[in-house]
Amino acid sequence: MTQQNSEQMKIFDRATVRLHRDRAACVLDQHGFLFAEVADRLAERVDDVLRDFPTVLDLGCHGGDLAQILPGRKGIETVISADLSLPMVEQAQSRAPQTLGLVCDEEFLPIAPGSVDLVTSALSLHWVNDLPGALLQIRQALKPDGFFLAALFGGETLKELRDSLTVAESEVCGGLSPRVSPFVDVRDAGALLSRAGFTMPVVDSEIITVTYDHPLKLMGDLRGMGESNAVAERIKHFTRRELLVASMEHYLDTYAGDDGRIPATFQIVWLAGWAPHESQPQPKAPGSATVSFIDALGGSAPDSQD
Repeated sequence: MTQQNSEQMKIFDRATVRLHRDRAACVLDQHGFLFAEVADRLAERVDDVLRDFPTVLDLGCHGGDLAQILPGRKGIETVISADLSLPMVEQAQSRAPQTLGLVCDEEFLPIAPGSVDLVTSALSLHWVNDLPGALLQIRQALKPDGFFLAALFGGETLKELRDSLTVAESEVCGGLSPRVSPFVDVRDAGALLSRAGFTMPVVDSEIITVTYDHPLKLMGDLRGMGESNAVAERIKHFTRRELLVASMEHYLDTYAGDDGRIPATFQIVWLAGWAPHESQPQPKAPGSATVSFIDALGGSAPDSQD
């Protein structure tokens, strides 16, 4: 993948993504509960795999939640905590001193081909401009029969906030601007894994719903997680007060429950796949079947009709 290709596919401002993460690193303990929860769920999925992974690359490590809980599980000896943000890597190393820190861009991995047993990523790859290219680099970094497991935000994420901002901006400004990032489509994710060369790809999703007493608390958590808007075409001045007020009112009026609290939906899309290896099950070559389709069904061919 070339620099030119990346620029042609620029959806996100990666410098802004880095800046948001830099600012969030020092307050992540107060706002990063969703990262911690997804890291726990990812580790549980690793536990279910029937093999060991001595060397792990944690791509988009945030504050190092995985670096704290992966060592000692499934034969894991070395965790490389990699992130676009230096303060995030430093935070990960302060919380898990045994981890190896690496500052790098997920779009340009400085990882030798075939050098790691497992690549994990917990809620980071949704900020990548060229996701197919990033997946290809991840597959190349894995040893043969290495495993990739990632969690990304899916299309249902923050649907309440997106709706409220859309309605308010239409009313106040008479038009729309990109205020919430596009997310991966579950229906496309399996094809992306296969296109990158992964075998036995598996995709599934789940919903995590968090409740707040006010939408501003949600927006505060998003800033504290480093998840504020970094769409390249976003409006770069401060949000007008009347727009913010209108969107908060719509959120409360439309989504508040009987207890007055509002939900925030986070759809987590799970991607899993293997680097190819000769020991893996292989599809049979076309024409190699020894049993006919009709025999397999235990019947006979239907008579032709005029």
